[in-house]
Amino acid sequence: MEWLLFVSVFISFFSAFLILPKWIKKCHQTNLLWQDMNKFDKPKNVAASGGLVVIMAFVLGVLFYIAVRSFVFNDLNRVTIQIFALLSSVLVLSIVGLTDDLLGWQHGGLSKRFRVFLAIFAAVPLIVINAGDSVVNLGFASFNFGLIYPLIFIPIGIVGCVTTYNFLAGFNGLESGQGILILSYLSFVAYFTGNAWLSVIGLCMVGALIAFYFYNKFPAKVFPGDILTWSVGALIAGMAILGNFEKIAIFIFIPYIVEFFLKLRGGLKKSSFGIPQKDGSLKMPYDKVYGLTHLSILILSKFKKKVYEKDVVYFIFLIELVFILLSMFML
Repeated sequence: MEWLLFVSVFISFFSAFLILPKWIKKCHQTNLLWQDMNKFDKPKNVAASGGLVVIMAFVLGVLFYIAVRSFVFNDLNRVTIQIFALLSSVLVLSIVGLTDDLLGWQHGGLSKRFRVFLAIFAAVPLIVINAGDSVVNLGFASFNFGLIYPLIFIPIGIVGCVTTYNFLAGFNGLESGQGILILSYLSFVAYFTGNAWLSVIGLCMVGALIAFYFYNKFPAKVFPGDILTWSVGALIAGMAILGNFEKIAIFIFIPYIVEFFLKLRGGLKKSSFGIPQKDGSLKMPYDKVYGLTHLSILILSKFKKKVYEKDVVYFIFLIELVFILLSMFML
């Protein structure tokens, strides 16, 4: 009967896959559309905030998983509490992300300080259950941080992961594809380290993201919005905390850390987009590099006469895969 637990992953996938076309149609009917900034004429014809469907599908899968544990296996224990705490953090940040989407990123959205405050607030469910292990193994030594871990490190982890994951965005399929790669690997790490339940939770989001990727890849029919990037960032951080593999999560998050410092170089004001040409290719938007998307365009232009949006996305996927493969030596 254990196969029933994995049905939740398929529920997340099929829910997202079946609902997304209806969401896209409704967005066109109500003019809830965003511009595709890496296209030459910047058409305003892409459905907005499709991440809402992903989160709904994810929640359905997780709730089915809990129902199976409850009704079939009669197994309600601390794991269930941890699942609901993680789910609460993800849902809080999905609300924050959707609010930011509705206010409009082009008009500033929520202020940076308020975003940080809300991200800290989203960490509260994990703090109150004393999630994770205060003993952190850094490889060369282990340290017991006691109350510092839940009160300081968990909020820092949530804030850091959510905000940096949101920086590397703006290209068709980029955010959803990166989420698939990172969460698939963290789900594998969770299973490998004896946290099978956490693996299923991660795969529920992966299932929903795979369905979303079909509609989000180039040429995108729907954009994820901050509701997806904030939620996925929260799930990544939550899995690392609950699974006690923070070291691995930080390592595979190095591309995002680099992205943060490149964005900081531009005062957090430079966009990630390229300059679209009539033939669909992209040019560097600035004289300097202010993000991994810019760096990708610059590097690829050394090997190709024309660099296209898909090239940039696949190149960043390749960078992430390299860090994932290297992190396997840490298991």
